[in-house]
Amino acid sequence: MDVEKRKATGLQLLRQLAEAHGAPGCEQALRRIFRDTVSGPVRTDPMGNIIREKEGLAAGPRVMVTAHMDEVGFAVQSVTRTGLLKFVPLGGWWGHTLLAQRVCVRTQQGTEVLGVIGAKPPHFLSESEKEKVMKLEDMFIDVGASSADDVRTRFGIRLGDSVVPDSTFTPLFNPDFLLCKAFDNRAGMALTLHALLEMEGISHPNTIVGVGTVQEEVGVRGAQAAAYGVKPDAAVVLEGTPADDLPGFSEEEQQGALGKGVQIRILDPSAIMNRRLVQYAIKVAEAHNIPYQLAVRKSGGTDARAIHLSRTGVPTVVLGVPARYIHTHNSIIHMSDYLSALELVVQLLRSLDSSTVSGFTAYED
Repeated sequence: MDVEKRKATGLQLLRQLAEAHGAPGCEQALRRIFRDTVSGPVRTDPMGNIIREKEGLAAGPRVMVTAHMDEVGFAVQSVTRTGLLKFVPLGGWWGHTLLAQRVCVRTQQGTEVLGVIGAKPPHFLSESEKEKVMKLEDMFIDVGASSADDVRTRFGIRLGDSVVPDSTFTPLFNPDFLLCKAFDNRAGMALTLHALLEMEGISHPNTIVGVGTVQEEVGVRGAQAAAYGVKPDAAVVLEGTPADDLPGFSEEEQQGALGKGVQIRILDPSAIMNRRLVQYAIKVAEAHNIPYQLAVRKSGGTDARAIHLSRTGVPTVVLGVPARYIHTHNSIIHMSDYLSALELVVQLLRSLDSSTVSGFTAYED
């Protein structure tokens, strides 16, 4: 394994994916990157999920390795007489993180229009208003238009156009710390594509089905359709998971610290992972000296919610790259965690044969 080549490929994928515009329901830029990156036939389903299927030494088991393509964003809901855009959220946002931030509106013609999120200036707020988190419905996007007609005719912006944060991929002073928007879940998408690339030259005892899903941030909608169509025997969900190595968390509570390895999720409110698959992932990580962290989450959820319930049930595990400040304009990941996650995914895909996968659901006890 050429570590530097692997790192360079990972950085290229992360930059390209994280900077791409992909609000829920508008994932076309990510589908293009998916097609341009992988070799072999690629297909899409009616929901817009994109799929690359690669048969190895056997047609089964079918191992789904998947990540959602969408990021939290907004949609234009209305335009004021003076040319300000009112918007609705697509995914979870906290008002404190939004004011005075730059955003990018993507028109139906593919033009990207820069704007800034504004609201009533603090100089005009009452003391009680200043103590509250401002509601999104009291905010607007200013693109520098003079009227509603200007927005429509000169800018080409229409109701429903998607909006995402404007953020540039930037290595920090320590270049292993990477800053950008959308690491939830472009970190997972990079891992999915990177694993597919590496498995092109590696023998594997299964059929790998790499999937980029849509609309996770608004209710894991794409994953439900994708899992039904793919019919996996096991699934590995790849995510940019919220880091907790910050003030407000005790050291013993930390389960997603930057630089401490891939996160193996045991459960969250949306899914209890298949315990045997979790233990197998731990076993593989330890056998290959891959740093890992275990997580039992009190909140949140992933595409595993839909996938593990598909048809008669699918053994599923979530592997995460911890990311600080997700669902904001600027999140941070650590390159070593990405590489740990990639190594674990590759080793799992190399070893998940029919006997192993059938053992995950052999409930004789």
